[in-house]
Amino acid sequence: MSGPYQPLIPAVWHQTADGIPDSERYGDVYHGQAGPLAQAQQVFLRGNHLPGRWQGRVAFTICETGFGLGHNFLASWHAWRSDPQRSQRLHYLAFEAHPFEAQDLRRVWRCLPAALQDLADELAHAWPALLPGVQRLDLAGGKVSLTLVWGDIRRTVRQAQAAVDAFYLDGFAPDRNPEMWSPGVFGQMRRLACTGATAATWCAAGQVRRDLQSAGFLVSRVPGFAGKRHMTVATLRPGLGQALPDPQRRRVAVIGGGLAGAGVAQALAARGHEVQVWDSHCALDIKPEVRQYGAAALVPALSLDDDTRSRLSRVGLQRAQSRWMGLPEPAKPNQCGALVCAGNQDDAQRQQAAMQCLQFPPGWVRWLDDAAASQQAGVPLAQGGLWFDQALRVCPGELIAALLSQPGVTRRAIDAAALRTHPDGGWCLLDQDQRVLDRVDEVVLANARHAPALLASHPLLSAWPVLSGLRPIAGQISLYATYDNSVPACILSGKGYCLPPAAGWGVAGSTYRPRAGSTVVDDTGHRAILAQLRRWLPAGSVPWLGRGQPQGWAGWRAATRDHLPIIDAVAAMPGVWLACGYGSRGLSWSALAGDLIAARLDSEPWPVERELQHRIRLR
Repeated sequence: MSGPYQPLIPAVWHQTADGIPDSERYGDVYHGQAGPLAQAQQVFLRGNHLPGRWQGRVAFTICETGFGLGHNFLASWHAWRSDPQRSQRLHYLAFEAHPFEAQDLRRVWRCLPAALQDLADELAHAWPALLPGVQRLDLAGGKVSLTLVWGDIRRTVRQAQAAVDAFYLDGFAPDRNPEMWSPGVFGQMRRLACTGATAATWCAAGQVRRDLQSAGFLVSRVPGFAGKRHMTVATLRPGLGQALPDPQRRRVAVIGGGLAGAGVAQALAARGHEVQVWDSHCALDIKPEVRQYGAAALVPALSLDDDTRSRLSRVGLQRAQSRWMGLPEPAKPNQCGALVCAGNQDDAQRQQAAMQCLQFPPGWVRWLDDAAASQQAGVPLAQGGLWFDQALRVCPGELIAALLSQPGVTRRAIDAAALRTHPDGGWCLLDQDQRVLDRVDEVVLANARHAPALLASHPLLSAWPVLSGLRPIAGQISLYATYDNSVPACILSGKGYCLPPAAGWGVAGSTYRPRAGSTVVDDTGHRAILAQLRRWLPAGSVPWLGRGQPQGWAGWRAATRDHLPIIDAVAAMPGVWLACGYGSRGLSWSALAGDLIAARLDSEPWPVERELQHRIRLR
């Protein structure tokens, strides 16, 4: 986030003599003697007039200022599930400066009533690595989303975006954790709030009530819980707040049937929108026995200062895991892990320095010396590297075909050549002869280097230099036939990459030809790939690499000057969105772009910080 990097500091398990979890850092307990579930029911649910307020709604959003041990979320989820008149979807946005590891949460949740055990098990199974920033979990078959924002709330609350109906104010006591109860936090609550939003807390401190009033809430004291004389409830003043969201079903045209379009189509269809993907040629037109040859890797970036690309790529991998790991074979990615190999000793020292600075958990990334790296990869390596256990080997053709075959997605084998507004709203898609192909509510341009052409008639195109400057870059990979699918045992990445074989083919890549007039597979490209791999991968370490005459695949990338994608609404053209400029990270941005566009369209909590959305805006 803006400002110097701050490592995420996890919570350390501790409990009082009578077994109540507490924080030595703040000198306060996570809940009182009466128990967390009773407090959740009396203070937070009833204090916000729930479940009544979510009944009949398409979606309802709750925001909690201190996730802690997760009891308020589980109680809310259980109450929502138990209500036959519940909203169609429940979104829960929660802040936490010091999250717990999954094993500590499991220890607490084992004591929950039987009616909540299946919810706790599902949450524990989905619990992410403790990394700074935003983590979105999709639960209950996608009907419940939990968006966790980890880090100091004074910074993170400014980065969240949502349309909140009810607030749970549940930090440690104001005298122990004043940052949680500050005017700045309450002001951001007002920014996040919908019209008629409510808030509730066990705290009845006078300063808290006055600061809530100053932020725009009508505040009342009501009888407290478990021996406390009072608690506080509040309602946003009339005339303040965002308009209540209306996530109605829309007809959406996605222009482009590659990784970008497929990722957007899946995310929108999963939310009930009617999606048409317009592309005259896509993976569905390729025979399955041919689609399975290609392969690519989804490996997160890592930098010493945790830059924009690194932060986005973390979220990109997490969203891909959530969206794609439930797909059937052979579209389901292989979580084989990746070793980002150091090219030399200087590289190795830089990687180790980054690890010391970032303090990421070893379940996400850890440094391996040359011996450990060689053992992990199953091949001899000259240097160590960074091990990403969750990295994915993906067959792009099979993945795209599966995503375009999801319920709610229809493929139209025609290219849309132009857009035109419709007098009654929405957009008309036109063919080369300016004939109307269809009318839709929203359009997502996910057709890479061809996206600017569909906006060429717009007078502001020249004001978007990154979009108008999209560069087509040709590239090639090498495919080697092999009967040995055992090595390498993981993705090997450095200057170039070498992937574990599958279906009898090993893959090595890749070339970059920014001034090429066409895409071709040639021996020059094969030799270039081998040459860059030989700089860090010892000759003969991968037996099939460089053996015999390889086959190959060639295609185009569309890259921006800053190597960041363009994922944004076109403000001057309401209803038009962009998802393009993915460069060589199509897998990293595919699912992320889909969920970000869908979250904005349906007023869900965003899966990324606001400043990251700003950096990948139309620019």
